[in-house]
Amino acid sequence: MTVNPDLRHETYLWPHYPYIAGLDEAGRGALAGPVAVGAVILPNAPTLLSRTLAGVRDSKQMTPAERESLAPRIRETALAWGVAFASAEEIDSQGIVHATRLAALRALQELSISPQYLLTDFRLELPQLDISQTALVKGDVICLSIASASVLAKTARDAYMRQLDLQYQGYELGKHKGYGTLAHRLAMKRLGVSPIHRR
Repeated sequence: MTVNPDLRHETYLWPHYPYIAGLDEAGRGALAGPVAVGAVILPNAPTLLSRTLAGVRDSKQMTPAERESLAPRIRETALAWGVAFASAEEIDSQGIVHATRLAALRALQELSISPQYLLTDFRLELPQLDISQTALVKGDVICLSIASASVLAKTARDAYMRQLDLQYQGYELGKHKGYGTLAHRLAMKRLGVSPIHRR
């Protein structure tokens, strides 16, 4: 059953915090390539959002075509948005949790508006920031700001993995986007690990 994310959390917070950023990651569990984090500040306009962002949900529940068609609409509708990466090298040296937080901090720096509150997917808390925030379990499923960030992170990372596919041929990175499919693992056995594989 598909659950559509809503604006419950944003509506509760908007009277006190006009600029709320939703954050989510993509690529956390991959074997190759970076982890990506999206950050999105939506306008306090529930009627507009229900119309323009209808169909936006957890990016894992969407087809590639749905994500690609809705990503530009999210960017046009948002007050501000940003996507940033942490590399395989940074994941290896700092661990996935710290690297994901690093990508999140970079995504927030991309925003043209400073957020006053963060709604993050679970495990994406940013304790180093002096800014009010709430981490939501299944945030990308229940919260529209986080779901929007999820779509931007996923589409940006997928596009980057297609570029890496041209550079590191034979792994079929454009197909599996660096995740541990059987075809990918067999290619790693055959070709060895590349500089963009996580050790």
